[in-house]
Amino acid sequence: MEKNGMSFRFACEADAELVLDFIRRLADYEKMADQVVATEELLRTQVFQEKHAEVLFVLEGEREVGFALFFHNFSTFLGRSGLYLEDLYVLPEDRGKGYGKALLCRLARIARDRGCGRMEWWCLDWNEPSIRFYRSLGAEPMEEWTVYRLAGETLDALARQDREA
Repeated sequence: MEKNGMSFRFACEADAELVLDFIRRLADYEKMADQVVATEELLRTQVFQEKHAEVLFVLEGEREVGFALFFHNFSTFLGRSGLYLEDLYVLPEDRGKGYGKALLCRLARIARDRGCGRMEWWCLDWNEPSIRFYRSLGAEPMEEWTVYRLAGETLDALARQDREA
């Protein structure tokens, strides 16, 4: 147990349902609930068995009040891995108590302990409360970069163009 009844724990395979619940709550907040196709089985396979990502919970007493899902990427310029934060979410009734900051502080420590050169994440342009929060921690937006994405049918179509396919 850490200070003020706040503690952390890494999720395990038995937490797949809880992780999915946090993902769905985040998707609702981001007005993207219709885009969630993840299932408990996919999470068990992709996160816990194949270890493509990790999940860290912040707890108040014995209750999970927030989560962060993250994985490692690699910076060719730094020649080192980085920590990429895919999702961070704190339950609405528990916001303003320092759980979000505590999660980011813990992730920063994990990144440093693992020799990562940086920590990155995306934030929706309309999410002013999160933008203010991230900037208050010293995070800087990468305004000179544009994110590109291939998914679904466009990803499949490009993959079909591979001569070895």
